[in-house]
Amino acid sequence: MTDSLLDRVRLVLDEPQDPVNIAATVRAMKNMGVGVLRLVRPTDYDRSRIERVAHDTRDVAERIVHFETLDDALGDCVFVAGFTARRRSAKWRMATPREAAAEALTRAPQGPVAFVFGREDKGLSNDALDRAHVVVTIPTTEHASLNLAQAVLVALYELHIADASASRPLAPPRKDAPAAASAQYERLFADVERALAGLDFFRTRNAELIMRTIRSVAYRSAPDAREIELLRAMALETLRALERLRANP
Repeated sequence: MTDSLLDRVRLVLDEPQDPVNIAATVRAMKNMGVGVLRLVRPTDYDRSRIERVAHDTRDVAERIVHFETLDDALGDCVFVAGFTARRRSAKWRMATPREAAAEALTRAPQGPVAFVFGREDKGLSNDALDRAHVVVTIPTTEHASLNLAQAVLVALYELHIADASASRPLAPPRKDAPAAASAQYERLFADVERALAGLDFFRTRNAELIMRTIRSVAYRSAPDAREIELLRAMALETLRALERLRANP
């Protein structure tokens, strides 16, 4: 696991009913850099099966802790975000997943913070949501019910993005090329103009306007030096093909 504020996050599932959702939650946690899963009265499950479904997650699976009550699972947490798909009549403080993630990481230096999700059939009860500092609803269409593990992944993604230090660095392209110089652009435009003229493209069109449009498109796309040379090669090959046709009508 990375050394980041995400180490302070506790993912809490209240009475999860499906071992597959537990496994998918473990996988999402591994993807997003959260390592501690707390389960409140979960269904029976085989931990080895969790690891088979969620590959390479043994470190997360081995740290799963069971609790008898939600209060016990949240007892050491300084901030709790409860997730629900349904609007309730109670006037809880509401937030989006992104807002909750930002607030959780702000509070994390003070102690553990928790993201809490309810059982698959009913979600979190009103009594459970009373324990939350903020209640979070994931924006959706009118079809608001998400699979438990999907909702967890959305929430953990926002946490991961909020803590930029957690993301793995992406390798640069294997064959990077320098930026194209102005002289290369001009050679490209000259070759393209010659090729289009050879095709009689300008016979019914304004050559100046066409070439200005080609320049605009090329500058917006910002090809690198290798890409410029590939485009030039296409134009030059067009000219050679035209020469062969004229030589062998």
